[in-house]
Amino acid sequence: MSTADKIQSSGDLTIEISPPSLTREVWLQQAAIRLANDLFKPLGYEVPEVQVSIGFASGGLRSSAIGQCWPRSRADDNLNHIFVAPSLNAYDTIDTLAHELIHAVDNCEHKHGKEFKKIALALGMKGPMRGASAGPVLKVRLEQILAELPPYPHGKLNAIHHRNSVSKPPKACCAICGYKVTVPKRFLHLGAPI
Repeated sequence: MSTADKIQSSGDLTIEISPPSLTREVWLQQAAIRLANDLFKPLGYEVPEVQVSIGFASGGLRSSAIGQCWPRSRADDNLNHIFVAPSLNAYDTIDTLAHELIHAVDNCEHKHGKEFKKIALALGMKGPMRGASAGPVLKVRLEQILAELPPYPHGKLNAIHHRNSVSKPPKACCAICGYKVTVPKRFLHLGAPI
């Protein structure tokens, strides 16, 4: 028998159980610790203990969110819980994790407001704060940290995030005066309002 133990079940099915290996969650915790120590702490920001997992944000695939941090008050263990989408590669995962750790620093109190922006810009993030990601200098640093971590034990899930398409209710417009009125869909079959 090899180093893996074999478990034989009914029929021809054989399941090999390998020795414990690095899980995604352990890797994410290691990455969070590295980001906290290497990026946040030198700037004077204390990242609290967090729980990091792979998973979709609360909106699921209907949301375009690729990460989400929950406040400590929402968790029985009083920790911030961070979820990073399984549809990301290793670099995008660590970039998203850095973004979500900013939320953990202020316990999700200021969303993407000026307090978030202050920390994000100090770290070297760019872009609109709601989707802030690494600027050129931070990108190099994230790539260095990524190279020093074990390989990311994750196969990118090919999932497509769909935004909720909120359709606007149909409107009718008077040909004479231009007055517009919303017409409920259930009355469209009756024709234009008089």
